[in-house]
Amino acid sequence: MSAIGSLVPARFLTIIAHLVIVITIFWSRENNVKACLPLDFTQEEYDNEDKKLMVALAVTIGMFAIELAGFFSGVSMFNCSQGLLSLTVHCSASVSLSFFVFERWECWTYWVIFAICSVLPAFVEILLFIAVFGLKKKPL
Repeated sequence: MSAIGSLVPARFLTIIAHLVIVITIFWSRENNVKACLPLDFTQEEYDNEDKKLMVALAVTIGMFAIELAGFFSGVSMFNCSQGLLSLTVHCSASVSLSFFVFERWECWTYWVIFAICSVLPAFVEILLFIAVFGLKKKPL
């Protein structure tokens, strides 16, 4: 299998790995929320930070929906630039979010990871949607 031919399954696997870690954070976000708070926090402060993290995770799932729609529709499946970008950022996100969970990083670090590793590929995917469906360009 050529390097370009192996890009598609590698991209799919890294997207799914990133998705699995995001779902895991949904289930185990309590420790990360507590890491965002001072030692003596109120329930209101906890609920506020929990809501912020839930919003970030929900928007991340939305970004996955955009990217997977483009991938499965064929708009970006064989686009090498998008494939390499997606592979790189989702692999980076998987490693970073693993540290986020195990090292109990503060919540603001999730927003940095989100901006680089979720928004960027989804934005490029939207541009590809516009190019293919709006401007009637070929998917490649």
